[in-house]
Amino acid sequence: VLSLCCEACKKVTFRVPSELEANTLVGRVDLKECLQSAEFISSTDGNFKVLEDGSVYTTSALSLSAEKKTFTILLKDIQEQVEKKIDVSLVEEEKKKTRNARDTVLKRTKRRWGPIPSVMIENSLGPFPLQIQQVQSDTAQNYTIYYSASGPGIDQDPKGLFYIERETGNIFATRAVDREQYPSFQIICFATTPDGYSPEVPLVHTIRIEDDNDNPPYFTQDLFEFCVPENSKPGVVVGKVIAEDRDEPYTLHTTLKYRIVSQNPPITPAFSLHGDTGVISVLLPQLDRELVPSYTLLVEVRDMAGQPFGLCTTGTVVVKIEDTNDNAPSFKQIQYETRVEENRVSVEILRVSVVDLDEPGSPGSGAVYEIIRGNDDQAFEITTDKNTNEGILCVVKGLDYESAKQRVLVIGVNNEAPYLLAPHSQQLSQSTCSVTVHVLDVDEGPVFKPCLLRLDVKECEDIGTAIGRYVAEDPETGNSEGIRYRIPPGQCNWINIDDKSGEVRTVKVLDRDIGEMRRGQCNITVLAIDRNGKTGTGTIQVCIVPGNKNFPRIAQTDFIMCRDRKPICLTAQDGDEAPYSTPFVYRITDRNLASMWKISQHNDDSVYLSPKGDIPFGIYDIPISVMDNGGKVGENNIRVNLCDCVTPTECDGRTRQLSGGNVTLGLWAILAMILGSLLLLLILITICGCCGRGVMHRQVTDDCANHNLIISNTEAPGEEVMDHNIIPLQNTCDQGGYGVKTGDQQTFEMVKGRGHTLESVKGGGHQTLGSVKEGGGQTMMDTCRYSYSEWHNFTHPRLGEKVHLCRQDEEHKHSEDYLLSYNYEGKGSLAGSVGCCSDQHEEEALDFLDQLEPKFRTLAETCIKR
Repeated sequence: VLSLCCEACKKVTFRVPSELEANTLVGRVDLKECLQSAEFISSTDGNFKVLEDGSVYTTSALSLSAEKKTFTILLKDIQEQVEKKIDVSLVEEEKKKTRNARDTVLKRTKRRWGPIPSVMIENSLGPFPLQIQQVQSDTAQNYTIYYSASGPGIDQDPKGLFYIERETGNIFATRAVDREQYPSFQIICFATTPDGYSPEVPLVHTIRIEDDNDNPPYFTQDLFEFCVPENSKPGVVVGKVIAEDRDEPYTLHTTLKYRIVSQNPPITPAFSLHGDTGVISVLLPQLDRELVPSYTLLVEVRDMAGQPFGLCTTGTVVVKIEDTNDNAPSFKQIQYETRVEENRVSVEILRVSVVDLDEPGSPGSGAVYEIIRGNDDQAFEITTDKNTNEGILCVVKGLDYESAKQRVLVIGVNNEAPYLLAPHSQQLSQSTCSVTVHVLDVDEGPVFKPCLLRLDVKECEDIGTAIGRYVAEDPETGNSEGIRYRIPPGQCNWINIDDKSGEVRTVKVLDRDIGEMRRGQCNITVLAIDRNGKTGTGTIQVCIVPGNKNFPRIAQTDFIMCRDRKPICLTAQDGDEAPYSTPFVYRITDRNLASMWKISQHNDDSVYLSPKGDIPFGIYDIPISVMDNGGKVGENNIRVNLCDCVTPTECDGRTRQLSGGNVTLGLWAILAMILGSLLLLLILITICGCCGRGVMHRQVTDDCANHNLIISNTEAPGEEVMDHNIIPLQNTCDQGGYGVKTGDQQTFEMVKGRGHTLESVKGGGHQTLGSVKEGGGQTMMDTCRYSYSEWHNFTHPRLGEKVHLCRQDEEHKHSEDYLLSYNYEGKGSLAGSVGCCSDQHEEEALDFLDQLEPKFRTLAETCIKR
């Protein structure tokens, strides 16, 4: 219980006209003087309202009587448990005397209470205090006026920047102001009489801070980097530099101009800079990357539209020249000689190299070799070593010393990328060289086939993994018997070779993320030695290819599924690259759960998980395996909370968990179901027996189509009203029935003859179905009485349609047709309800209707789905 102690503050008296209109300012009361922290402010008189600043306004038009008007302002502080009051008296002001002819005629003067906005120069040098404006009220001619002000710069941050003289209304500034921090101030000025009366409405006065050019422009980046292809035409846009200025926008203080101060190297200017936009364009028609790979520009931005007295800042721009294939490769030598033994096959006999001025490693410098002449029998082949860009010349068919002791080949070279000629340059010619191959007549040693073998090794394979075989043959016998293999020392230690079989195995785990393996490949020379000690050489090129290191994992494993059973999207992730990642294959590993849940494909890495049928609510732990394209399988456990909810937020995690996802019924549950079924059958038999009695014969015919709903808040019928809310019903009577929706009460009443009604009243969650019998309890034939099945057949589709429309309508307009509460109609009559005359035997079969209200919504939604 909150107890407040009430204290009275000083009384306040306002002099006001005898007639006051609504929303008229009466005066201003200093509330803080009475109670510093007032949480509730109220007036005892409803004709007046009090604002937080103490201003008192009228809420309606009123006139003062001969006596003065009084009321009290109540102030409450709940935390401190303090209550104070201020007594306010309104006294009619004295009427001015009638002007005589001799009196001086007053002339209309311009009001000074609403001056134009004040202007104060930013970073003003004073002297301070500096007067910036004066506010005066015309009512100072009739009253003694005191001026005050509040707002930013006075009693709010920055406090003490401005103040107003109490007697004159002069506004002064006490110090300089930074416009970038405070562009303007809005203060509220008050004019009051000594007794607190406010003859003027509070004035909102704006003080604008005029900008001073005190901020130099600045670039948005410390370093701008751009790229442009070499040999670009003049006018091609390279990039744009951006600068900003904190001074007032759309003034000379923020009008910027750009220019290039210097260029490095200091040769012919290669670029131009647009003064207004800061766009850098190509100026020099010949940008040659081979001569100048990059340019460094020192640029300047200046405000005041570039005038000399404007503030300026400099920045740095680096323009890199991108390479194009404007240089043809050329051989380092024009003539080459080499030797090869006869009958040698797939052996490397020569390496040729070229010079290309284009950027190394780019398609513009990659060499593509070809044999132009001298290889009619296709005995030679030349390939490119991607690491060194050299041409490897090999013999692919055995040469016969007796047929030709030497062969002369002409080799040409081109680039991978097509040529782009520089402006004003001549057509490039292809570079060629000649190779003289001398054929030796000797007994040859073993020969590797092929001379260069490429072996791909999956990343992170185990040590000792066999990756292939590299064998040599005796050119005379054509077999590999008696040949020994070994790898000379001094090469990358990635593999070893079996000295007898030539099988190649790894000696360490090959990982592209470690040291020398970052290049991804290595060329290893292998020796083959026959029984006579003759040797042959071959090259194994070991290439590390990305492997299948990671298992696919499902990112999110916990889900909530509501009663709509919307499918869940499962998405797996795999850190490997193609082809060891997507597409993924999902599978439910538990047989019981696989019969309850199904998986449907969405895309390469996602699937949808949904129940197969109407399974019970609960928590399901579903084991799902995900196999990537490389065959690695990741096991994942997905937890699905199948909850009886509309939105996932309704589930609080207390749903009954199903052990292992298996749903079984115990013995007692099966027994309870059987007993419930028998009980339901017994009730149905009882109802059928009651309905079969000849005493109360009921039928529904089309003759009741004229029945309507009647408007009545009493037990007697009222006037008939045609309304869109009326629901037509049908029975066999001549009288009409109407369903009426009135205010907070909703009544459905069907009249079936004199004194016979079927009434369903919804109120406070209670539903009844009554019938009236005519005269002193004497039973009569009632041909208009509905059976329960007939009533259900009529109401079920209409209630289903109403609930469906209510769920689809976000504004809940349809719910207004039936989701209404009841008005209290007072105490019931001593005579009781006419429902007491109903047939109790018939009523008992319908008692279950009184139990439907708490679950009505769920029942309606279930009926709609089915």
